[in-house]
This record gives sequence, C-alpha cells and structure tokens, in this order.
Amino acid sequence: MIGFFTIIPMPQYTDVTQEEFGKALGLAPLVGGLLGGILALIYWAISFFFPQTLAILLIVIAYIILTGGLHLDGLGDTFDGLFSNRTKERMLEIMRDSRLGTNAVLAIFCVLLVDYVALSALPREKVVACVALFPVLGRLGSVSSAGLSTYARAGEGLGKAFIDFCGLKEIVIGLVITLVFTMLLFGGIGLLLPAFVLLFCLVFIHWVTAKIGGMTGDTCGAACELTQMFSLLLAVLLFK
Repeated sequence: MIGFFTIIPMPQYTDVTQEEFGKALGLAPLVGGLLGGILALIYWAISFFFPQTLAILLIVIAYIILTGGLHLDGLGDTFDGLFSNRTKERMLEIMRDSRLGTNAVLAIFCVLLVDYVALSALPREKVVACVALFPVLGRLGSVSSAGLSTYARAGEGLGKAFIDFCGLKEIVIGLVITLVFTMLLFGGIGLLLPAFVLLFCLVFIHWVTAKIGGMTGDTCGAACELTQMFSLLLAVLLFK
C-alpha cells in the first residue's frame, strides 16, 4: 500500500493476488497517517524559517510530490469524463484518456487552491494537526467509495481489485484507524470529520453511479481529493 499510494520506495511483491491487494485498501488510512506525519514534520521544520502562508504552499507542493499526483490524476480524469455530458461509454473512454482536458485542469487547480486557502485560514496552532489528519481522511474516502460501490467498467482496470474486493470489513478497519488518529489529534469534536467523510462518499457514489453506473479507480481517487478538500473546509468552520 505504501508503495502504491506514495513515491516512498518499498519492496515489490509479485505474488500478491488481486483479492489480497483489494482487501489491503482497508489499511489506506494508515498510509495516510504516515503521509500526514511526514507532511506535518516538514511543516513544523520549515515554519521556523518561512511565514505561515509560504510554509503551507510548500506543504501542498510536498503532498503532490509524495503522492506522485496519483489521486489528483484520478480527480482530473473524473471531471473530464463526468462533465463531458456524453454517454456512459464515452465518459469512461474519456476518463481512460491520459490527456488532461479543460475540466481536469480546472478541477485540480480549484481543489489545490481550496486546500491551500483552507489551511491558511486555520489558527496557527491547528495547522500541524490538520496537515497530519487530512491525508488520513482522504484515504478513508477512497476506502468508503470502493467498499460501498460496484465497478463501472466491463473489463479490467486499475481500480477493479479495490472495488471488487473491498467491502464493509475494510471500511470498518479504515474507519477505526481514522478514528484513532482523529481522537489523538482533535479529541471528540474531531469525530465530525470522519462522519462527514462517510456522508460525502454516499452522496458522491450516488452521483457518479447515476452518471456511469458505478465507480472506477479514477473516481475513488477523486473521492480522496474531494474528501480532503471538504474536510479542510469543515475544519475551518470547527476551529476558526
């Protein structure tokens, strides 16, 4: 999971089955915790040398680098496809196209901009905790989106193993991991954040399924980025 969701070098295991790979998605929030911890440490270190707004900008860039832009790519493909107003089959074809269209560029730009502005709007003493938690919440969004949906494509795809083999058990595992991180960082009031993630995912799955008949790896990646963004907005309302 670490090697898949980040650019951190990890041993390659060739004997892992598709089912094992899909069920491992329940541990994605744990990978989010590792990612968030690295980002929080970077922010803490550079905040001694740079003003808060610049330090947060560097954190957003660090997030893109550490994840390899994986979920942002899914976000872009999702918006290119779903906002093309074509047939289901054509939408899925557009989402598989590696080229970025106008909708993709706008979606990626807007999400990163909101992430930056939301983090900048937080009280200084809450920034480190939010930087640490938002990747955890995003990965819970991916787990929930995969576990509560069916696969939209007729053939194979990168997200098929996740969606086919991730279920309620994996969602519960991911939720427990997320709740532990949330309680440690924010206490009881922070529980509103994972609750919001689950609610958002239900709405997002319903919307995407109405468009293309299910979820894909791209839309699960989009769910990650969108839950992160909206969770940061909720954090601003809770802690400002």
